Amino acid sequence: MSTFDNPFDPNRRLHAGGCSCGQHLSEAEHQAAQLQIQSAVESEQKRYEGVVASAVMRAMFPRDVARRAFLKSVGAATAVAAVSQFFPLKTATEVFAQGGPLEKKDLKVGFIPITCATPIIMAAPMGFYSKNGLNVEVIKTAGWAVIRDKTINKEYDAAHMLSPMPLAITMGAGSNPIPYTMPAVENINGQAITLSVKHKDKRDPKSWKGFKFAVPFDYSMHNYLLRYYLAEHGIDPDVDVQIRAVPPPEMVANLRADNIDGFLGPDPMNQRAVFDGAGFIHILTKDIWEGHPCCALAASKEFITAMPNTYGALLKSIIEATAFAHKAENRKQIAEAIAPANYLNQPQIVLEQILTGTFADGLGNIVTQPNRVDFDPFPWQSFAIWIMTQMKRWGQIKGDIDYAGIASQVYLATDAAKLMKEAGLTPPTTTTKSFSVMGKTFDPAKPEEYLASFKIRKAS
Repeated sequence: MSTFDNPFDPNRRLHAGGCSCGQHLSEAEHQAAQLQIQSAVESEQKRYEGVVASAVMRAMFPRDVARRAFLKSVGAATAVAAVSQFFPLKTATEVFAQGGPLEKKDLKVGFIPITCATPIIMAAPMGFYSKNGLNVEVIKTAGWAVIRDKTINKEYDAAHMLSPMPLAITMGAGSNPIPYTMPAVENINGQAITLSVKHKDKRDPKSWKGFKFAVPFDYSMHNYLLRYYLAEHGIDPDVDVQIRAVPPPEMVANLRADNIDGFLGPDPMNQRAVFDGAGFIHILTKDIWEGHPCCALAASKEFITAMPNTYGALLKSIIEATAFAHKAENRKQIAEAIAPANYLNQPQIVLEQILTGTFADGLGNIVTQPNRVDFDPFPWQSFAIWIMTQMKRWGQIKGDIDYAGIASQVYLATDAAKLMKEAGLTPPTTTTKSFSVMGKTFDPAKPEEYLASFKIRKAS
């Protein structure tokens, strides 16, 4: 269930379910949900009510079957009244929506020019920041190491980061350890493995030995998903192929110049490779792991504690933008807003293909995948635990890992849950869930058992 769906609808799930992404009762409902957002989130007020109510209902009913039985027996209206006796939903919603005096209004937020940053970028030209009293300069940045260093050095107040980066920064992997947080996921899905057009006859990964691949950064979902995909097909990513970090804006040029055979990268690079005739889309990452996180809003713990009201206004802006981006009917308008040179610098038609999910794949097909990319900010801590298993699998971190402790420290509870704490309410207790990656179930309570199950991994 999306953060923005109605928690008082007995036919909706708050936890893993029967569809491929675990958010809906069936695959048919999953597909329908991509095309239409429920009317409960049409207005800003309703949107905030839904976020807070979802958090409360998760806390009260950790098991989805109990929540649905309760709602079917008493009805939605009675349920709202009953819950409100114990949790002041109206007060919590007002706290969430209003915030307090801003400690700082002029902010700098760095971003990489990719569609994963859509909420962060669009919040500037579409007025979401200014609506919440902020003057935010969103700054296009060359690469992930640069965005990390500028944020650590406080040149940026917050930044668009890859979801593994705040974990790596906190643990001191690739940089000095600094407490970092990830209060909101930016996008789910939205990536692909793209191959050079010369490899159209090599669709079996077993034939990829000797290939050179690019990923955006060592600490990225792209790196871990590519390695996972290769290993599941019997290819050792550290022995049989070469993987190197290439900034996303340079990926298509490297593919065209024959410096690489393919990449697992963010959009718009995949679609731009098709648009330019340089490559074809081999597989969307949603078909590797449906609903996986990719990018996120990240900020230092120091920023959050020193400027809580500014932080709250920033998150409020991002939630509004994310909710707007979640609606299929808004995607073309968003494509127009983020296409200019100071943002993504891409043809609008390329962005429309990505955001609407109707696109050319470079193999002569027009594909329709409404959930090619989606936007849902809930930072499931099980995402963080999975990422850490892969960091350890490939030798980026070693030794005993406090998976749950680090996950809770870095992947903050929902925006609503944090503000509920400030209002004296009980935040949701369910921040983890099981999910499937290439048909293999991940149980966040058993990370070491999961890690030990892989035959291909970096030697200790």
